[in-house]
Formats: sequence, structure tokens, C-alpha cells
Amino acid sequence: MCGIAGLLLSEGHAERPQLEAMAAILGHRGPDNSGVHLDGPLGLAHTRLSIIDVAGGHQPLFTKQGKIVLVANGEIYNHIELRKELEQRGHRFSTHSDCETILHAYVEYGSSFLKHLYGMFAFALFDTDNKRLILARDRLGIKPLYLAQLKEGIAFASELKALLVLPSLSREIRPTGMLEYLQNQFVTGRDTILNAVEQVLPGEVLIMEQGQALRRNRYWSSQDITHQDIGYDLAKEQFDDLMDTVIRQHIRADVPYGLFLSGGVDSSLLLALLSRHNDEPIRSFSVGFPGTAIIDELPTAQILAQHFATEHSLLEPDPQQLCRRLPHTVWAADSLMQDYANLPTSMLAERAGQELKVVFTGEGGDETFAGYGRYRMHPILKMMRNLASPGSGGFRIRGALRQAWPQLYSTALGDEMQAWRKPFIKAWQATPDTWTDLQRMQYIDLTTALPDNLLVKVDRMLMAWGVEGRVPLLDHRVVEFGLGLPDKLKIHKNQGKTFLKRYTSELLPGVDFWKKKRGFTVPVKDWLSKPFLNRLDQVLPHSPALTPWFQAAGIQQLIQQQRNGVNVSRPILSLLHYAIWHRLFIEGSLEAPDPDQDPIELIS
Repeated sequence: MCGIAGLLLSEGHAERPQLEAMAAILGHRGPDNSGVHLDGPLGLAHTRLSIIDVAGGHQPLFTKQGKIVLVANGEIYNHIELRKELEQRGHRFSTHSDCETILHAYVEYGSSFLKHLYGMFAFALFDTDNKRLILARDRLGIKPLYLAQLKEGIAFASELKALLVLPSLSREIRPTGMLEYLQNQFVTGRDTILNAVEQVLPGEVLIMEQGQALRRNRYWSSQDITHQDIGYDLAKEQFDDLMDTVIRQHIRADVPYGLFLSGGVDSSLLLALLSRHNDEPIRSFSVGFPGTAIIDELPTAQILAQHFATEHSLLEPDPQQLCRRLPHTVWAADSLMQDYANLPTSMLAERAGQELKVVFTGEGGDETFAGYGRYRMHPILKMMRNLASPGSGGFRIRGALRQAWPQLYSTALGDEMQAWRKPFIKAWQATPDTWTDLQRMQYIDLTTALPDNLLVKVDRMLMAWGVEGRVPLLDHRVVEFGLGLPDKLKIHKNQGKTFLKRYTSELLPGVDFWKKKRGFTVPVKDWLSKPFLNRLDQVLPHSPALTPWFQAAGIQQLIQQQRNGVNVSRPILSLLHYAIWHRLFIEGSLEAPDPDQDPIELIS
């Protein structure tokens, strides 16, 4: 796992200090070493977290003739099979790095080479003979890649903050992005919170050749998945074979690995499957919140840890520790997104990073196998919601700020208050007419919330501590299998994720996976004591981050409501989160704050 950055100028030469500055910002993603390649207008930078071919996999990587160069972030899980296939076709490898297969696949398969790569990745490949730059991102968007088109050329990087070191990059906020953040808690799609920066989309490849404009192609889409009308027994047989292959490939590493174990279906399944391939005890990590109103699944996690004899670590942070972790997680997330689960995930990553470089997590099971309660909406409620807010079948119509609060917003936001729904409407309407509503809802989440919220959490919270997160349930083959199942194997009698629950229950017959899903809840309300609110009231309404978008009197009114016992914690914390983000990335030096930092002090 690594960080990449680069420049391709329209004229002149790329300069080493600029590439080194971009690489320095990404140092947490690759603390083991770094490399820079300069070739006229092209500059590439790489920071490395050594996991496969620890001694010999230094990047940038080159073909033997030196005419094609690569910087890559991620893992090619089928690299052993692909290397064998390419060697049979006459290719000779210089390293044992999994990423070197990207170079040889490009040479051998040309424009179709991405279809041969199974894994999580984002990379930049430059073909000197054809003056061709290729930027690509994995199918589900597990690994990030940002792009800025500047007056002097294009720049790209694994994280947005590496682009912010470029003096010519505008830091102007995009109003629609602000609305998406406020309502969805994340900004989604090609556009980001900044007007000048975009994302390479999941499953997308961008090509710039001979100075021409960027060409964009999708090499994979979940819209192309084949749906099967099969029963449980045949599905189980197929899933057995598939997961054996996926787990066997995903555990490939030259360093030890561990597992974040929540006690839910997904991480429990991974523990059972990983245990089949391990003779040594697996390292496992859980987090809980004793002394709060949060009810978690720690008892199940501890039972499973004992059953599989894992080396288990339990973290029990108090609410104030979580609150003081907020600035660091805002910096780590990089993209403007708010997910309270970032806080304990960051703490788990810090603990795991003391001894490991690789950790497995269970993200993706709910999207792929239909686990969320929002997929089980009553038909009458769905119809009513669609009538009130048409375009997405009644799905994803309620934002986080469900009240209008006209006293809060300035005119800069007031003109586009419904713009936040456009990505969901677009995704719903892009699906084939033959799809069911459940398939459409899954598709919306897989193309919006998954890459731009959940996977931001996994990638950034872990990489901030030099840890690689592996997500086998988001291997594209597993996603294709899960989406392809008939609805009756996903939802039955108001139970979601029925196939995966039944499958996991048969592996672990002593555990009840049919109880109501608890989710990963964090005791954030416990932060908002009156002393905290009093301090916040002195600072937040007058923050330079907020004054262009919000009215000070409206912010003060929200804080007073919270003091009076009305729960408006979500909008208050959304505003605090944005003020921290603005201080770090727009006003500040981009440096990481202390992981134990008073958030109010930071924005004061």
C-alpha cells in the first residue's frame, strides 16, 4: 500500500522539489521509502508501504527497456496467476512485486489490460513511445485517486491534500459539494468539495495521449452483472469455491496481518474463513464503549476470539478521547466526509499499526448482500416518499439536516437546497429497466456512499497509521456474485442479508446472526456537555470557514437548542467538522494535528 502523485505539464519540465513536496504530504501512506522519476514534462512520485517483495519492490517501476514507467498504490491479488500467464508468453520480470504485473499486462494486452487485474489499486502509467499517460482506479473505488487540470498541465495524487501543495491550485469551495456534505455527510461522484479537483471514478481509466484532451472510459460497471435465478444450495456451493479463491489470494503478503473484529456477520465470516488458511493465531482487534448508552456486539466478538484462539486486543476509549481524536481524523479523511466511525477506526488502526501493516475488515457485506434496513422499506412508505421527492424510488430522499433551518443558511446555499439528491437520482435512473428496486438501491449505495464514505474511512483512517486495509467482501468477484443473487436470497420476511447470515450461521452454528443489526454506533452525544457547548458558542459562529455559508445567529440558535435538551447534535457537529477541515486544508499548512487535540482549541 502506498501513495502516488504526479505532474504532466503542457510545456517545460517537471521539477523535483514540487514532486518531493507532494510525496512528503503522502508520507504516512508509505513510510518505508519513496522515489521520484523525472522525464521532461513528466514527474512521478511514490511513497511505499512494503508488503510484497519487501526488499525489491521499490517504485517507480520500469519495463526492461525503460520506456514504460509506473507508480501504483494497492495490491494485485491475482499477481501470481497473472505472472505465470505472462511468463508463458515470454515476459521476464525484474522484481517479485505484485505491481510489476501491471506493466507487463499493459504491454501484452494493450487497451484491455485492466480486465486482467484483480485487486484494489490506483496507478499512473506513462508510455514514453506513445507519450501516453494512463490513470486508473480499481472497480469498486477501494483506492483513491484525485486529479486537477491546471493551466500548466495536469496533476494527480492519492489524496487531495497532496494537490493542495501546488501554488496554482484554486481552493475555491463548490457550493453543491457543500450541500452534499451537509445532507449526505460526504461528497460523491467525479466532483469534490473543491471546484478545481475531481476524482477518477471507480472502474474508470483516464488516458491523455500526445497532448490531447483526457479520454475517459469505464472498464467495469456493476450494471453489467448477470443476475441468476438460483436457490440457496447452488448459491452456497458457488460461494464456497469463490471465497476459497478470494481469501487465498487476499492473504498474500510478506508481512503478518490481522482482523478488525466487530462481532457482526461480516467480520465473523472473515475470521472463520481466514482461520482455514492460518496455522498461527490471528491478531484481532475490537472496540467498545463501556459506561455509555451504546449497545455493541463486543460479547460476540470476544466469544469468537476465544473460539478461534486469536490474539485479541480490546480498546475501550471514553467519549472525550473520541472527541479529541476528531481533528486527526478530519485530516486523515482528506476528502470532506463525516462518519463518526472514523474515530474508533482511527484508534484501532493506531493500535494495529504498532505491530502490523495489514488488517482485514468486513466492509461491503451490507451493500453487496443487502443488509441495510433502508433496503426493506414498506411499499406504501416507499410510494409516499417517491411522490414527495420523485426520481429515486423513495430511496435516499432524507438528508441529515431534515429541517429547513432558514435562519442557518446564507444565500450562497439557499438557491440549490435540493442539489444534494442529484447523484442518487442519476444513479437510480441509470439502471436497466429490468432491475428490481432492491437492485437499484444497492447500485446507488455501491456507486455513492461506498466509495465516498465507507471506503474513505477504511483507506484513510488506516493509511494515516501506515496500515493497509483489505476488504475481501469487496473483491469484484464477490460483488458480482452478491448482486447477481435473486432478491429472495437477500431479503426474506423482513430480514436483510439472508444468504450471508445463513451461510455464516452454518459455519458458526453457536452464534446468533439473525438478531437486529446494531451497526457501528459512537457515543458522540456524550461530548456535547454544557461546558463544551459554551466554549463552542464563543468560537463556531464566527469561524471564517462558516461565515460565507451560514448565519452566526443561526449557529448560536442551534447551540442553544442543544443546551435546552433538543437533540441537534448532527448539524452542530457537521459545522464543527467543516470548520476543522477548513482550518487544516484551506487556512492551514496541511500538517497532521496531534491525535489528542482539543477540536475547539484548533479552530479558535
